[in-house]
Amino acid sequence: MPEPLKNLLHQALVGDMADRIAAHAPAFDKGRFVTLATDGLGAMELMERSALIRDALFATLPDDFPGAAAILKASLPASGRPGLSGWMLLPVNQFIATRGLDHFELGLDLLKALTPYFTAEFGIRPFIHRDQQRALAIISGWVDDPDRHVRRLASAGTRPRLPWAMRLSQLVKDPAPILPILTELIDDPEDYVRRSVANSLNDIAKDHPDMVAAFIAGHIENATRERRWLLKHASRTLLKKGHTQALANFGFGAAASLACELRLANSEVLFGEGLDFEIRVTNAGETPQSLMIDYAIHHVKGDGSLSPKVFKCKTIMLAPGQSHAIERRHAMRPITTRRYYPGKHRIAILVNGAETASESFVLVMPSLEPGGGFLVHCT
Repeated sequence: MPEPLKNLLHQALVGDMADRIAAHAPAFDKGRFVTLATDGLGAMELMERSALIRDALFATLPDDFPGAAAILKASLPASGRPGLSGWMLLPVNQFIATRGLDHFELGLDLLKALTPYFTAEFGIRPFIHRDQQRALAIISGWVDDPDRHVRRLASAGTRPRLPWAMRLSQLVKDPAPILPILTELIDDPEDYVRRSVANSLNDIAKDHPDMVAAFIAGHIENATRERRWLLKHASRTLLKKGHTQALANFGFGAAASLACELRLANSEVLFGEGLDFEIRVTNAGETPQSLMIDYAIHHVKGDGSLSPKVFKCKTIMLAPGQSHAIERRHAMRPITTRRYYPGKHRIAILVNGAETASESFVLVMPSLEPGGGFLVHCT
C-alpha cells in the first residue's frame, strides 16, 4: 500500500525546515515555529498540513515581505550546502503567493529561485490571476534561462487548467497571451520542458480546439522528430475526438472504401478480468491509406446512460487490398476512482476519428455496494 500523500509533510520535516531557516536568521524562533507547524498536523490532509506550516511561517518570519524573502532565499541550497528543498517548499510557495503579491517582482523572483528545488508552478498562479499582463511580461523572460526548471516553470505555471492548482480563468477564456511562451519553448533541448509545452497546448485544446489545431498546422512543416512528437502529444485530445484539422495535420484523412470488422472473444466480462477483441481492417480502395485506429469503451453510468472513454490502439499504412488484424485485451479492473456499474457496455472502433464498428458486452460485478455501484478505489 503506497504511503499517503499527506505524510510527505511530517514532524521531522518541520524540524528540518526550522534548522535550515534558523541557520540564516538568528532571530528566527525555531521552537515557536515547530510548535505552531505541528499542532494537530497528524489529523490533517496534505494541503491542510501545508497551510498549517505556511501559517507558522506567517507567525515567525518578519512581517515585511522583503525581509522574509531575503531569509527564505538565503535558506535555499547552495554550493552543496543543504537548504529548503523538496516538499518543504510547498508551504513556502503558499507563503509567497499570499505575502508576495504586493511585492510583485520580488515575489516572482523568489519563486523562480526556488523552482529548481521544488516546482513553483502553484506559487506563480496567484500572481498571474492578480495581474496577468504584468506577470506574463516577467515570466516571458524565463524562456531562455539556463536552468531547465525555470524554463519549465514558464510553460507549466501558465497552463490554464493545471491539475491540483488554481484555474487561470482568464487564460481558459483566451489563451492567446501564453502562445508566444509556448512557441519559444517548442524546441527546448529538454524533453522535460517540451512535455510541459505539449500538456499546456492539450489543456488549451479542450476549450479552443480550432486554435490549437491551427497552431499545430503552423509549426509542423519540416518539424524535427522531437517537435513532431510534441505536436502530436499536444493534439491527443483533438485526435481522440476526431477533429478534422488535427487529423489532417498528421496525414489522416477521412477513411474511404474501408472495411472494418470487430470480433469479441467474450460477450460477458467479470470485473477484474478483461475484454478480449480483434479488429480487422481492409483497404478496399485503390490508394494507400494512413489509418489511426483507436477504440472507445462506453461505460454504463448510474442513470443507465453510456459515457465513452477513448484509448489509443495503433497507427498503420494500408496498401490497396491489404488487410491488417489487431488483437487487444482491455482490462476491466480497479485503476481509477471510476464507479463501475454492471450491465450492457459498448466498444466502438474509431478509424481516423470516425466510428466504423461496434459491439455490446455485459460487465458482471462480483459484488455490489448499496445503490448498485461498485466503487473502485486507488491503490
